[in-house]
Amino acid sequence: MSEETLYTFENETYRKTYWHTCSHIMAQAVKRLWPEVKLAIGPSIDEGWYYDMDAPFPFTPEHLEQIEGEMRKICKEKLKLERFELPRAEALKLMEDKGEPFKVELINDLPEGEVISFYKQGEFTDLCAGPHLDSTGRVKGNALKLTACNAAYWRGDSNRETLQRIYGIAFPKKEELDEYLARIEEAKKRDHRRLGKELGLFMLRDEGPGFPFFLPKGMVLKNTLLDYWREVHKKYGYVEISTPIMLNRQLWERSGHWDHYKNNMYTTVIDDVDFAVKPMNCPGGMLVYASEPHSYKELPLRVGEIGLVHRHELSGALHGLFRVRCFSQDDAHVFMTPDQMQDVIQETVRLFDEVYNVFGLSYTIELSTMPEDHIGTVEQWERNQDILKAAITAMGKDFVINEGDGAFYGPKLDFHLADSLGRTWQCGTIQLDSQLPERFELEYVGEDGEKHRPVMIHRVVLGSIERFIGVITEHFAGAFPTWLAPVQVKVLTVTDRADEYAAQVAKQLDEAGFRVETDTRNEKVGKKIREATLEKVPYMLVLGDRDMENQTVSVRTRAGEDLGAMSLADLTAKLTEEVKTKAR
Repeated sequence: MSEETLYTFENETYRKTYWHTCSHIMAQAVKRLWPEVKLAIGPSIDEGWYYDMDAPFPFTPEHLEQIEGEMRKICKEKLKLERFELPRAEALKLMEDKGEPFKVELINDLPEGEVISFYKQGEFTDLCAGPHLDSTGRVKGNALKLTACNAAYWRGDSNRETLQRIYGIAFPKKEELDEYLARIEEAKKRDHRRLGKELGLFMLRDEGPGFPFFLPKGMVLKNTLLDYWREVHKKYGYVEISTPIMLNRQLWERSGHWDHYKNNMYTTVIDDVDFAVKPMNCPGGMLVYASEPHSYKELPLRVGEIGLVHRHELSGALHGLFRVRCFSQDDAHVFMTPDQMQDVIQETVRLFDEVYNVFGLSYTIELSTMPEDHIGTVEQWERNQDILKAAITAMGKDFVINEGDGAFYGPKLDFHLADSLGRTWQCGTIQLDSQLPERFELEYVGEDGEKHRPVMIHRVVLGSIERFIGVITEHFAGAFPTWLAPVQVKVLTVTDRADEYAAQVAKQLDEAGFRVETDTRNEKVGKKIREATLEKVPYMLVLGDRDMENQTVSVRTRAGEDLGAMSLADLTAKLTEEVKTKAR
């Protein structure tokens, strides 16, 4: 980190420290306004900070405005932040005297010998490990905003107290705050839950929380996406399989999921035997590989599956298509010899590059290393981590280390996609696994005629198909490229005299393989255009008397561009090229 960027938001440590200090300023403002409020915890997060509090009343937008005003005063006061430590008994007495039961609980839960530190600013003192800025004056009062207030369980336990969580954001300059807030407003307009309803893509019902329903247009979108997935994977040499949605407990114990993932699995009993609905496709893929002998000449063997999986998520975590309880995962497993690992990883990254480029999505890579809850030896993990590093480094790609967040069976590369608003989404992953081939006793006959153990990767490029649809819905603001749009062309008539011609045009486009609708209602053409624009149909054909006479179509785009009259043959050629090249 250069000297110039050390104290800027380019430096993540400084940015987190800035926001952490803001959380203390907010807590101080709340205590000034309502001394009876009890404080819980207030960390910095990826965007801003939050603080959990126990208040005898619900915080309203008006309360948040009051808190913001008091925060600005505290910033102007330029209070020095002073760190000090106390022995456990004195620390407990301090928080008990201040009437802060949540802080007392936190102190009691600290291990013996742990340093117990506090930060003081003016009359306000908070239990905190830090770090913080040296003064409240470092925070720009006109560049902070409290953004939301939600309910939150104390320590994430639904059996504990329900607190109120206030979120905030701040920047060194007001212009940066204004840009951020404008981006948030744009994100609200692009919310896939709203667009999904308006565009007739999917619905969510109380009868099945976390289990989305796809509507006809949503199914067109989903199937078009899956057709593309199959097209790309065929080119890269994958074969496709399908494995059962439910398998017995013995299999899940063998794979390790019963011990490491059972709380997220739906289980039942069939013929007095425990079964589980699959939360992932991997064990079924193991059985397919093991069903027949293999030679080194077949490897790498690339096997894909778009499998429906179910995972139990807490109701409070459910969020549109982003967090659901059942979804289709574009899993694939590549079985290989040990000396093929680096080449296969690089080939997989090239496939990822091709797919993400089609959608205009850039990405960053995280290398997630061995978690505490893992299987396999440390030596195996370190070797596989080194192979992942070497593979992407040789491709000239940067990565960051995400310590301890690997799958329980192996390290992984996670691909975080950046959308048109700069938000990131973790979708693709490449997991290098030496453990499941061992557990399932997978084999291949080597060039030496002896049996050997293959290595494998687990990988998804889209991840959850449902989640990816949510991501691209917001990325494109519902205005999907022509190749992906549920309706590609809408034929609109100016007068009922054009109805028959409109039917002929629609039929020809349909026969040419395009998704087309007609609107021959007795409505003004301006209304028809507005409605088709709101439906985000890429092309509208406005047909009147002149078009019938000349056998042309007058073409408009959803962006409002008038392309004028053209022959149906020219339009068909234009659409064909857009679909073929998957133009954005």
